[in-house]
Amino acid sequence: MKIRHFAASIVFAALFATSALAGPPLVCHTFDIGDAKSLPWIGHNWNLTGNESYDTKNLPADTLGILDEQPTVLVHMETLRRAALYGAQDPVALKHLLLKLIARSDTGGSAIASFDLGYFVQVLGQVHWISKDFANPAQAMDGYGFIKKALQARPGDAQMQFAAALVTLDGPAADHEHYTKAAVMGAQSDALLARNLSAHFMSAESETMAHLLNRNSNVKVAQK
Repeated sequence: MKIRHFAASIVFAALFATSALAGPPLVCHTFDIGDAKSLPWIGHNWNLTGNESYDTKNLPADTLGILDEQPTVLVHMETLRRAALYGAQDPVALKHLLLKLIARSDTGGSAIASFDLGYFVQVLGQVHWISKDFANPAQAMDGYGFIKKALQARPGDAQMQFAAALVTLDGPAADHEHYTKAAVMGAQSDALLARNLSAHFMSAESETMAHLLNRNSNVKVAQK
């Protein structure tokens, strides 16, 4: 699958999407991570430019290195988003990364390891939603189940709740409402999360992420 075909695929897929989004948010929205380290990114858009010089053979090691070094969930979300886009160009590297995330979750048993595996599985599912010819190595896996496991261990992590709210945009509705409420409340003491909630989805002309989450819930979002 060629990344440059993503934009056309999104336009086509959006015609049949159940939600009124221009593209799936785990892939098509760049998360604000401030000055934190992530995989190299040279464009100003959500997508790869086609001019990257990054060697995708390094993708498994580089991604795991960042995830192990950076404690911030939003950094993990953006890093895994970038990893999926790079991995779509290199199926071997992508599969190796997935296997490393599985092993890390199995051996470490930590909440963040479970979250990273589950979130990456969900991101890959959205890549497949964009382009049906993408061979998803995680197609049979329950990403949301791993995220719920992580949240059981870290129920007060508002950034993780934000991720879960995005994952459950199309349901389960009760879970989505719970996660959205927790993320909005948590943003009151988390400046980075607050910036991400007030950011516009994909472009300045679109709704904010907070309102996107609120669309399918009863959580009241204050106007900025």
